[in-house]
Amino acid sequence: MLQTLLVAHAQGQVTAERLAALLAGIGVEISKRQVVRLLTSRLDDLIAEDQEVLRAGLATARWVTVDDTAARHARRDGVTTQIGDDRFTAFRTGASKSRQAFLSILRAGHGEYIVNTAALDYMRSRALAGPVVERLAAHPAKVFADEAAWTAHLAALGLDRLTVTPDPVRIATEGALWGAIQAHRLLPGTVIVSDDAGQFRVGTHALCWVHAERLVHELVPATAEQRRAVEVTRALVWWLYADLKAWKRDPCPRRAAALRARFDRIFTRRTGYVVLDRLLARLHRRKAELLRVLERPEIPLHTNGSENDIRACVTKRKVSGGTVSEAGRTARDVLLGLMKTCRKLGVSFYRYLGDRLRAPDAEPVPPLPNLVRKAVTVPV
Repeated sequence: MLQTLLVAHAQGQVTAERLAALLAGIGVEISKRQVVRLLTSRLDDLIAEDQEVLRAGLATARWVTVDDTAARHARRDGVTTQIGDDRFTAFRTGASKSRQAFLSILRAGHGEYIVNTAALDYMRSRALAGPVVERLAAHPAKVFADEAAWTAHLAALGLDRLTVTPDPVRIATEGALWGAIQAHRLLPGTVIVSDDAGQFRVGTHALCWVHAERLVHELVPATAEQRRAVEVTRALVWWLYADLKAWKRDPCPRRAAALRARFDRIFTRRTGYVVLDRLLARLHRRKAELLRVLERPEIPLHTNGSENDIRACVTKRKVSGGTVSEAGRTARDVLLGLMKTCRKLGVSFYRYLGDRLRAPDAEPVPPLPNLVRKAVTVPV
């Protein structure tokens, strides 16, 4: 019965209240609270496998797309972050959408803060003062087991008493998180494709073309000339986008140089519409991230995969509202993530749950992390 309830709740988006009513209708005496307990307890094996799926995905992904959406937990506003490629999906819900929170998710359950070469390079790239970086580099302690140990270390070095910009504690913490990610061999050269939300700009980053063009589309021109300028610009952008998609199928260095030159011509144009010209100049400054595909033709040009995945969280929020307990929040993230991963791997979610819950006569399903490692990502 639990197998069916979990599939109905996670995949069918049936609320706990309706599940209780359905069970009552077939003669099972059960309350809504008891249904909630069934849906959120005894999921330790699933939680562990979901964590391993994230680790396997981040350790082997050539690219990931990311997105987030609002979430309610314990009657407070929060955010659910999605990470995935064409083999796996993971959801994590927290209170903040900061870069520090995103980097914590990318550690995939590892709790350490590590000051290594990758961490120090990150700190320098984020303009942390040289003397502060040297202070961290010179200290013999390099690995800190948890947040409390790391916070105590920063306090001992006096970083929490510095009143400068950027905040030394924040940048040092982000750097130590990035150091832990690299130390655990996660995201090895992986491209992170995002919609340009600031928290996602870490590592090797690429921008979603759909979101970039949307900025042009959302302009509100006041005159016929301005409307014409927007229409021409959008046509040029989509024309370039179509040629980038064609180039992905048959990469060629000579045509890559031509595409870069076209990008410059489009985004340095002067249309006479001041707001549009400023937007084009702003997008031109992100040339490297928009044209990352010319270096890495396997990556997608958009974050459509993430938007499709995270729609399940949006639907869940609209149907069931927020979560109250930690167990409820974890169960929602884990079940939705495993459901999406099963779909991408061509595995029946119902069959998967039957095997993991040891249902009678259940067909065996291999560990999903192993399937993720074996799967080959497909260029999008």
